[in-house]
Amino acid sequence: MEVFGSAGVLWNALHGQEREPYFRVSTASIDGGPVHAEGPVRLIPEHAISAIRKTDLILVPSGGLDIDSMATRNAEAIAWMRKWRRKGAAIAGVCSGVALLADSGLLDGKRATTHWALAEEYARRYPKVRWQPEYMVTEDDNLFCCGGVNSALDLSLYLVEKYCGRDIAMLCAKSLIIEMPRMWQSGFAVLPLQISHHDDAIRRAEEWIHGNWQRDVRVDDLAARMGMSPRNFARRFKLATGETPLGYLHELRIAVAKRLLEDDYRTIQEVSSAVGYDDVAFFRNLFKRHTGASPSDYRRRFGRTIAAE
Repeated sequence: MEVFGSAGVLWNALHGQEREPYFRVSTASIDGGPVHAEGPVRLIPEHAISAIRKTDLILVPSGGLDIDSMATRNAEAIAWMRKWRRKGAAIAGVCSGVALLADSGLLDGKRATTHWALAEEYARRYPKVRWQPEYMVTEDDNLFCCGGVNSALDLSLYLVEKYCGRDIAMLCAKSLIIEMPRMWQSGFAVLPLQISHHDDAIRRAEEWIHGNWQRDVRVDDLAARMGMSPRNFARRFKLATGETPLGYLHELRIAVAKRLLEDDYRTIQEVSSAVGYDDVAFFRNLFKRHTGASPSDYRRRFGRTIAAE
């Protein structure tokens, strides 16, 4: 609630600027009554879910470890989410709250994550979901999921960035003194797949690229892995994603490089090597072509600052 309510508001207020709120935030429980959180805390919502007349985004919080109990208690909310999904609303789940999205069937065939310790149990219970617990945040067809409870901050900032742009999300994070979204729970993973399409073979190829982008990726080898000729693979990949396989790989690597330049203190050469380019001059040119700025200029604009601005 605080992240969404702060977007366009808190930074402006702290700097004597006119407030420009980007979200209207409401809270709701099934019957409008108080909700007992962990410990001696009660949350008092503004509405019952039946009173909600319009929403673009629904965020489902964590709901405890007992999936059966959670699903039973929230049966009405599960049906309610299905209704709003049919109306085009985006839905996001936090930690164990992702189970309610899975229980609704909305995540069938979709990429999703949850708390790393729950992933194995959820995979058994919801085998149609494409679980990827290494990610802190996943996005698939306007369905969003995140890992452990504190990753609600990562998910919220991710959504602020998606709806309002990178600059607003950065100012929101700075004003709340929190970091920009972490994208992985273990190892080094990258941004979730963004483009929705129905070519399963190309989706598998995308996922393979996302898991192997640091390697020497050869399009002919990837085509063979998918059981296609290089020409047919390139044609289908372009049709599904709007990008050539090589262009897609470059975009992915540049996305990772941007995160490293924003949140890391490696040199430009080290960033270049980390994302798969030993030729730093080639990396600089590619980065500028994709972002409109050199790596150094990008870091000056978006990188962490020690002193207050």
